[in-house]
Amino acid sequence: MISGIVKGRHATIAVVFRLPNRPDFSIDFVIDTGFTDRLSLPPEAVSLLGLPFKYAMSANLADNSNVILPIHEAVIIWNGVEQKVRVLAAGKKPLLGTRLLENYELIVRFTEGGLVKIEKF
Repeated sequence: MISGIVKGRHATIAVVFRLPNRPDFSIDFVIDTGFTDRLSLPPEAVSLLGLPFKYAMSANLADNSNVILPIHEAVIIWNGVEQKVRVLAAGKKPLLGTRLLENYELIVRFTEGGLVKIEKF
């Protein structure tokens, strides 16, 4: 099980990153059920982490605008398992999308400090 809390009306969880030659560390992500990919980080964070660039892709955003987004790769620990994921360099805050939630159940108690649970089914 993966757990987190509600902060400022956002369901959040910490995602652990594994970078070469550095200790593991976590970043708090907002769960965004309207985001259909895995992870999104602000471009500045992607740069600071030194995540390797993989390719650019076209994306249609919630406001129906089309943009070209740089795609990077990271290794995370997801439900206790090391996993390579693509990371979109976009936006102003870390977002976790529904692709990581596939085959999981998301339960959120929407009150400040409420429990967020993600369980495999």
